Amino acid sequence: MSVGVSTSTPLLPASDTDVVTSAFSLVDYVVFALLLVLSLAIGLYHAFRGWGQHTVGQLLMADRKMGCLPVALSLLATFQSAVAILGVPSEIYRFGTQYWFLGCCYFLGLVIPAHVFIPVFYRLHLTSAYEYLELRFNKAVRICGTVTFIFQMVIYMGVVLYAPSLALNAVTGFDLWLSVLTLGIVCTIYTALGGLKAVIWTDVFQTLVMFLGQLVVIIVGSTRVGGLGNAWEVASQHGRISGIELNPDPFVRHTFWTLAFGGVFMMLSLYGVNQAQVQRYLSSRTEKAAILSCYAVFPCQQVVLCMSCLIGLVMFAYYQKYPMSTQQAQAAPDQFVLYFVMDLLKGLPGLPGLFVACLFSGSLSTISSAFNSLATVTMEDLIRPWFPQFSEVQAIMLSRILAFGYGLLCLGMAYISSQMGPVLQAALSIFGMVGGPLLGLFCLGMFFPCANPPGAIVGLLAGLVMAFWIGIGSIVTKMAFGVAPSPSNISSFSLPSNLTTVAMTTLMPSTTRSRPTGLQRFYSLSYLWYSAHNSTTVIVVGLIVSWLTGGMRGRTLNPRTISPVFSRLVDLLPLSCQKRFYCKSYSQDLSVDTPAFPEKMSNGMLKNSRDKEAMAVPEEGSAHQGSSPTFILQETSL
Repeated sequence: MSVGVSTSTPLLPASDTDVVTSAFSLVDYVVFALLLVLSLAIGLYHAFRGWGQHTVGQLLMADRKMGCLPVALSLLATFQSAVAILGVPSEIYRFGTQYWFLGCCYFLGLVIPAHVFIPVFYRLHLTSAYEYLELRFNKAVRICGTVTFIFQMVIYMGVVLYAPSLALNAVTGFDLWLSVLTLGIVCTIYTALGGLKAVIWTDVFQTLVMFLGQLVVIIVGSTRVGGLGNAWEVASQHGRISGIELNPDPFVRHTFWTLAFGGVFMMLSLYGVNQAQVQRYLSSRTEKAAILSCYAVFPCQQVVLCMSCLIGLVMFAYYQKYPMSTQQAQAAPDQFVLYFVMDLLKGLPGLPGLFVACLFSGSLSTISSAFNSLATVTMEDLIRPWFPQFSEVQAIMLSRILAFGYGLLCLGMAYISSQMGPVLQAALSIFGMVGGPLLGLFCLGMFFPCANPPGAIVGLLAGLVMAFWIGIGSIVTKMAFGVAPSPSNISSFSLPSNLTTVAMTTLMPSTTRSRPTGLQRFYSLSYLWYSAHNSTTVIVVGLIVSWLTGGMRGRTLNPRTISPVFSRLVDLLPLSCQKRFYCKSYSQDLSVDTPAFPEKMSNGMLKNSRDKEAMAVPEEGSAHQGSSPTFILQETSL
């Protein structure tokens, strides 16, 4: 889920006089403990099943044998973090149902990856999404993309672990660092030992817990307010049911166009090119299964969005009927849902524990995905290319050490987050700024055959500079003037990746200010347009630099790195225009499911150093064995 918010006032632990006595009973603690125990058990089961016979491909790619449904639920769990479970109902409670229209972007945000990105990644038999950048451009571009992704995820990990624990501590008295350490250690153990298969199957379990926890809140809450129909009526009477806002102004935080179309780019940065999601596609047993898993996420996302919005409406109706306490009224927005749940479910042993299990299921699924994807890109992009002589046993051990190392780093980042204060917004903003430029970099490679390595690197840097300029400039401006943003612009970032595109909400005044002008207005761009703006910057600058540096003249182009959609789009142009593009048919080459690297083993890992321009060789046992696919390596020019 993606909620735009501001963190101008950071969430702080409640003072001694404001601490709420824990509403947890023994049964609640048992329910919460069961989540951790079962998650750990599922992970350890896959870790010790066939111990000693594991390969690096099994550890990082689940041996590329996963089915459609578990992959789809894992994709959903990665997207749905604890911050979303807290943030979306709070958004609906405070500003109405306009955010619900974000669901309009889900279809395009999943169809485009299914038919544009997945075919290219899957047919190249990649392990890391950033291998594509070396195939299309060169090793330098690959390293730039990998380092950017690692920076993004390291910033994100600590915050997504610390923030829900802090909110829970402030509302229930649940020990802050005990929950942080427990989640971090449990997640690190099953991710490092069990690999991607353990992560996917624990994601499936945690997704079911998230659904159940939210469903319980909706059922109990609706009975307390006289049913969902009555909750809708109460919300409507108080102006919380929003119509379609067709204002095209990109500086307005939420409008139909911002949510429905700006959200598409946000979704593409998450589901199209983010390593955490790409890795799941590539773990599917067939390309068709990968595409079907992408389609299967769509109805699940709609259900999750509706449930979160309904919780917000029920919460609003509930507090119209049962007034808030002074402490609740003064709480930060990301504490609203927890206060509501603890108030609603008190006297029902086990149910508060179930919702907390739901909340931390979101954290576990998100963090485990981050660990696994970081270990994969570090191994495949930064270590294996330079040390190809590693044996299988050494590679497995190193992969597990990397996952453990990132787990410890996550705990360290959680501690740093606790010390950041107002700087926390900057850290969250940095995470959101990276998704758009990476999307632009991949689109530059897949849709513009004339783009070359210098154009890719300069374009990526330009996109990052633009993203940081707007994001950090917005923060600095607000801090300098000492004002909080108004509801029309309370977003300065989005969190794509959990690869959760969610925003963390914190307390801010609801006062308004005059309409910004000049550079301040530029800084007030809606967070949902960030990805579109920054990815477009990468493409435009990349094409200009490519043109100035001679395009692909004198360089070889691997046609399998161009999206199959490209040739179909070019065919729609007049013949005179087609001649300006590299329009050679790719259909024969791209339809063959063969690895891009001849040295790739059947488990998807590399045996020797790579030659990126070599001819593809079908895998043993491939459905296409016996065919004679070839790479068409052709010099191109602008």
